[in-house]
Amino acid sequence: MSKVKFYSGEDIPLELHKVRVVQKLHLVPIERRLNAIEEAGFNTFRLNTKDVYLDMLTDSGTNAMSDNQVAAMFQADDAYAGSQSFYKYQQAVEDVLEKKYLLPVHQGRAAENVISRTFIKPGNIIPMNYHFTTALAHILEVGGKIAELLHDDALILQSTNPFKGNIDIDKLVKCIEENGVENISFIRMEASTNLIGGQPFSMANLMDVRQIADKYGIMLILDASLIGENAYLIKEREQAWKENSLGDIIKAMTDLADLVYFSARKLSSSRGGGICINRKELYYKMEALIPLYEGFLTYGGISVREIEAIAVGLRETLDETMISQSPKFIEHLVTELDKKGIPVVTPPGVLGAHVDAGSFCQHIPQTEYPAGALAAAYYLISGVRGMERGTISSVRDENGVEILANIELLRLALPRRVFTLSQVKYVLDRLTWLYDNRELIGGLRFTYEPPVLRFFMGGLEPTSNWPARLVEKFKKDFGDSL
Repeated sequence: MSKVKFYSGEDIPLELHKVRVVQKLHLVPIERRLNAIEEAGFNTFRLNTKDVYLDMLTDSGTNAMSDNQVAAMFQADDAYAGSQSFYKYQQAVEDVLEKKYLLPVHQGRAAENVISRTFIKPGNIIPMNYHFTTALAHILEVGGKIAELLHDDALILQSTNPFKGNIDIDKLVKCIEENGVENISFIRMEASTNLIGGQPFSMANLMDVRQIADKYGIMLILDASLIGENAYLIKEREQAWKENSLGDIIKAMTDLADLVYFSARKLSSSRGGGICINRKELYYKMEALIPLYEGFLTYGGISVREIEAIAVGLRETLDETMISQSPKFIEHLVTELDKKGIPVVTPPGVLGAHVDAGSFCQHIPQTEYPAGALAAAYYLISGVRGMERGTISSVRDENGVEILANIELLRLALPRRVFTLSQVKYVLDRLTWLYDNRELIGGLRFTYEPPVLRFFMGGLEPTSNWPARLVEKFKKDFGDSL
């Protein structure tokens, strides 16, 4: 995307779309926000959107759909089997990802379920750049274990490393040789590692991983849910690929993988997902699980209207103008936060701006969930719903002992073409005030803890009366303002 220089000297992102359909938002008073977060068990996932002003929880299924996607939904073929909508989807997969065979699934974690049940045996090791919460849950459920093989400096939150999502090749070789090839199910690469700040891997690194996979005869699986954004950052940051189109980069990435899966909730701003392969024997290993868990092979638990939208969205992933919108807004917010001294993950990645909650709330011990506390506090003073990406999103070991997360982050997602610049400025303003008053934020403790994926529906409570003190200070500084 060509850059636009402003005569004023400001460096701000330019929206390359026009808004034609709007959805009303509500900014409720802080007293109601206090009640709402209490009712939600201080878990932003459990908030009702009628109490949320800006929903920055996730980019999953929340990207703005294009006019062409909406139009395509009216052409859907609602046949149970053999739907023409599916064949459009399959053709888009072949054209964009260059994979001939497609197994449709209702979303990304459904693909993880099928892949895990097919390829992982109890005790197997899955080397990867970094885990995603649902991928880890499915791997553990079938008795597998993960080996996270990032370079040591990838967890330095403020840095200039452009590709923190790279696998350390020396660690990968060591992992394979120490555990034995026969105990490695596959190598998993996640395009733009979600839990460490949406950080991409480089094409050079993916090529190196492919060489190791070939050397040892191990399958390479690519989680391509954010492949468009990862490809965009490769084009922006990797010299050897600057002159290539997004389409060329995406095809180069998928060509290196034996199996590609994705959540269409991220990839194409719709619903659904897919498992994509060129090897027929891999297809047949998984085929029977689709009718068992998802639906027939030509709908896979997805509405045919959504299938039509996915097919269009896949093709739109090749449009640099469209793909660049989220990374550019994220870069702007991260840059402005950094200027104000607010600890934030750098360089900017994808998904959203990731605030370093461990530094922001360094007075809160990790056992009292600083990222979760920051998410609750930020919602309270702004009405903005972010997501905890820290120890609440982690798990307990087999003895029930808390496994502390490597890092504590508050993610403020910026889906494509959803928020305006004035809304981004509001996000920045309220976060700046909270940082200046961060000592008022206290810890949290669980009152209800589900055994799996506890961050979704778990309930918590404050360890002190800090929410009331935060409200009191906000009202003193802002008066009647919301």
